[in-house]
Amino acid sequence: MSNEQRAKSAKPQQTQLHLMHLFKNRFSLISLKALAFCAAFTGPIFPCAHADSLDALSQFMRATQSGRAHFTQTVTSPSKEGRKARVKNSEGTFTFLRPQRFRFEYEKPFPQTIVADGQTLWLYDPDIAQVTARQQAKALGSTPASLIASAPDLSALEKDFILSAESPTDQLQWVIATPRAQDSQLQLVRIGLSVGLSVGPASGTPTSPSPNTQQVQLTKLEIWDAFGQKSVMSFDKFEVNPTSINASSFKFTSPPGVETIRP
Repeated sequence: MSNEQRAKSAKPQQTQLHLMHLFKNRFSLISLKALAFCAAFTGPIFPCAHADSLDALSQFMRATQSGRAHFTQTVTSPSKEGRKARVKNSEGTFTFLRPQRFRFEYEKPFPQTIVADGQTLWLYDPDIAQVTARQQAKALGSTPASLIASAPDLSALEKDFILSAESPTDQLQWVIATPRAQDSQLQLVRIGLSVGLSVGPASGTPTSPSPNTQQVQLTKLEIWDAFGQKSVMSFDKFEVNPTSINASSFKFTSPPGVETIRP
């Protein structure tokens, strides 16, 4: 089998992998609570860190009503007996408008579009000429996507997640989000925020914050699921509240000749 054929045959699995880590894991629940516990307590938690990081997350959610950024995503599957851990990399553009609207445009390794328009979650896979449409509320639920775009404020987020804080590392403020639901397929999310730089809405160029306010930017999401897989999403070239983003930015129409499936 040629490399091109192997890449094509792996495409459906890659598609499902992206959906699993961004939205909801469809695998059977496998207990990896020890991994989640260790990840949640990689460093001491101090009262000052709690105030700083939760305040930073609250400010990000209040001040950033829309945004656009470039992202890279690395998904690492756990190693098995006789097999090394598998790593898959992807990248693209992420756009959102609070509440409940977002768009992921995957560019590498395969093109793919994921759009939430407030009612429907659309997945367009041009390689297989197929669109999948699901009811957004059922497809997302309490997932990492809601951490970014759906919840309007911190109190809304706390209805679905228990939030705590780690001491700062790697020049980032960290918030830990643990699902409240006992049967959640999602184990843990770490939210990394950079504080003190403002990113221009047009150019993405960092600027100095004003003396009385701290500028907060989403920089990293680290996601552990119940299957033991870890997904790390890193964001750069972040545009905050660009005027070009509105509800029409998230309108999706299936291309002509493409099959639309509504499971």
